[in-house]
Amino acid sequence: MQAQKGPNMITLLIGSHLSTAGGWNKLIERSHSESGTTFAFFPRSPYGKKSTSLNPDGATDFARQLTAEHYGPLVAHAPYVYNLAAKDDAKREFAIHALAEDLQLLAPIRQAGQEIYLNIHPGSHVGQGAAEGCRLIADGLNQVFDLLADTGNASNTVPILLETMAGKGTECGRNFTELADIINHVDHTTNLGITLDTCHVYDAGYDLLNNFDNVLRELDDTIGLERVKAIHANDSQYGLNSHKDRHANIGQGQLGTTFFTQLVNDPRTNTLPMILETKEQTPTTHRDEITLLRGLCHA
Repeated sequence: MQAQKGPNMITLLIGSHLSTAGGWNKLIERSHSESGTTFAFFPRSPYGKKSTSLNPDGATDFARQLTAEHYGPLVAHAPYVYNLAAKDDAKREFAIHALAEDLQLLAPIRQAGQEIYLNIHPGSHVGQGAAEGCRLIADGLNQVFDLLADTGNASNTVPILLETMAGKGTECGRNFTELADIINHVDHTTNLGITLDTCHVYDAGYDLLNNFDNVLRELDDTIGLERVKAIHANDSQYGLNSHKDRHANIGQGQLGTTFFTQLVNDPRTNTLPMILETKEQTPTTHRDEITLLRGLCHA
């Protein structure tokens, strides 16, 4: 499903990051409860252990129900513990093999006709320098894709999306140039894209609020807008150039509804799946934020 645009309508593909407790069907139920048209989830524990709730056996039926309901692309999220740029070889090996396992778990969803991506934080160079960190990340991604080719699953590979980062600590991907450097050193770039996190990009120093067009133009010149496959729709608690990575609820941060009005009405962004990663202040927070963002769409 693509966002539908007509004289009086823009239908956003939007949802939040949902719990996998209870398995595939519970994910769909939770999405229904917030009136979502896409969503995110961890394919395994956020701490790296294999999921006890999700298995390949139920993935095909899950995908068929979503396609029947005309869902947009899903944006699964790799656990935060993965670090393809780690100094420690064992940590890098774990990230490579776990990422390949995640892609295999998700492959039946894509094979059944439901588009899905796997979003990852590129990695932290932990003092090795950004250039070395980006090199290690690209090398790790090449190894992931090679592992999938060895298992015969290359044709159904779920695309990996590199998330734009806020630049705290030793994060790689703190600017468009670093992300382009990673992409340019990966062999299978057809399976590689970008998730634009609005909080992260603003915190990293790109003025989405006052120079939205210029930021998208710079992104297009450096990476290519065609590689942007998803958006993490988050307001920013600390704001421009803070490098803090602290999300605020929609309209309650430094970006505010002025920015999100631009986001949901610009044809370069409003056809992309938008994932909320905001704090659930009440049981209906995400449903209310979805309603708010849809209400910002111009008739």
